[in-house]
Amino acid sequence: MTNVRTVAFMTLGCKVNQYETETMEGLFRQAGYRVVPFTESADVYIVNTCSVTMLGEKKSRQLVRRAWRQNEAALIAVTGCYAQLAPDVLGTLPGVRLIVGTQDRGRIVELVEEAAAGSEVLRDVGDIMAADTFEDIPLFAAPERTRAFLKIQEGCQNFCTFCIIPYTRGPLRSRALVSVRREAEKLVAAGFREIVLTGIHLGAYGRDLTGTVTLADAARTVLEIDGLQRLRLGSLESVELTPALFTLLRDDRRFARHLHLPLQAGSDAVLREMHRFYDTAGYERLLTRIREEVPGIAISTDIIVGFPGETEAMFQESLAFVRRQEFARVHVFPYSRRPATPAAARSDQVPHPVRRERVKMMQALADEMAADYHGKFIGTIVPVLFETQHEGVADGLTDTYIRVYTKGPVKVGEITAMRLLRLYRDGLWGEPI
Repeated sequence: MTNVRTVAFMTLGCKVNQYETETMEGLFRQAGYRVVPFTESADVYIVNTCSVTMLGEKKSRQLVRRAWRQNEAALIAVTGCYAQLAPDVLGTLPGVRLIVGTQDRGRIVELVEEAAAGSEVLRDVGDIMAADTFEDIPLFAAPERTRAFLKIQEGCQNFCTFCIIPYTRGPLRSRALVSVRREAEKLVAAGFREIVLTGIHLGAYGRDLTGTVTLADAARTVLEIDGLQRLRLGSLESVELTPALFTLLRDDRRFARHLHLPLQAGSDAVLREMHRFYDTAGYERLLTRIREEVPGIAISTDIIVGFPGETEAMFQESLAFVRRQEFARVHVFPYSRRPATPAAARSDQVPHPVRRERVKMMQALADEMAADYHGKFIGTIVPVLFETQHEGVADGLTDTYIRVYTKGPVKVGEITAMRLLRLYRDGLWGEPI
C-alpha cells in the first residue's frame, strides 16, 4: 500500500459534505493521486458519510461494503457526521482502515498514508464539542460542476430536539473574511458563474469572530469580486434574515432571488416541541414581506412529518399552513429517530405507517405547489445557468431555482437567456433567445 495512486470518493448528505469532499479531492490531487470514479477499482475509497437520518447511516454502510466488493485490497476511509458519531460501528465494516470525524480533513492524505503503513484501524475522531476554530482547507482543484459551493461556517448550537447535527459538528466556527474572498476569487477565476455560500448554521456566520462580522459581510465580500454573475445562499433560518442581508438580496441583481427557509412544521405546538425559534405567524409575516419587496422570489423549505406527539389535527394544521405559503419547493422528510436526542426518548412516537401516509400527503401538496410556481414563469424570458447535457437535452437553473430543459444550442457552464414554454419533468422546457 506504499505506492497508492488512485482514490475514489462518494458523498452522502448536504451541500457542506459535497464541499468538504471537493477540498479532500484537491488535497489528494496535490499529493499526486489520481481521482477515479467510485464505480471503478481504486486503491483508496473515501466515503463522506451522513447521519441526519437512519437512512443516511444505512446508505453510508452500504457504500463501504460496495467499495470493499469492488477491491478487497483497497484502503477504505470513512469521514463525516456518521464517522464522528459512531466510529466503533464503522470500524467493524470490511476494508475500513481509517476513520476521521468532522475535523482533521486537512490531514486526510497524511492519515491515509499512515493507515496504509499500519495493520490496525486508525481512528482520528476527537471531541468535536471542544473544537474552536474553522478548519480552513484551501481548494486546490476546481469542482467538476458549474455551480461552486463555498463553505464559510461550521457547527450549530440550536439543539433542535430532533437533530443530531450539533453533536456531530460541534460549536459555531466561521471562516475569516480574507479567506472567504481568497477562495471565492479562485472559483471566479476558474470560470464559475455562480457561487453558493454554505454552512451548517449559515445564518450564525461571524458570531464567533471578533467585531460585528455577519453573513451580510460575507455576501458583500463575494459580491465585490469582478466576474461573479450569481450568488446564492444555502439553507438559512428565517429569523436570521437580517435587514442588511435582505437589502443585498433586494437590490443586487446578482443575488439569486431564492431563499431556502426551513419551516419544519406548520403547527405551533409541534414547533415548540421541536425547540424551534419562531412561530407560524412570524414566519408567514416574513414571507409576505419578502414577496412584496422581491416579486417572483422562490421560497423553498423543509418539512418534517410524524414528529413525536404530532396528532392528526396538528398534521392537518401543518398541511393547511404549508398550502397557504405557496412554496416553490418543499423537501419532505419523515421524522427519523436519532439516538441521544430529546425527541428520541419520547414515548409518543408516531407509528411508521402513519408517518409514511403523511409523507405522501405532504409530498403531493409539494408537487402541486411546485407546478403552480413554475407555471407562473411560462412565457417569460429568464437567464439560465446550464449544468449538464445528456442525449441532446441540456438542463440548468434559473436564479429562482427552476430547472430548465432545452434542445437548443446552449453551452454548459454558461448563462443563457431562455424563453420558458411549458411544464416539463420537475421544471420547465425552454428555448434560447
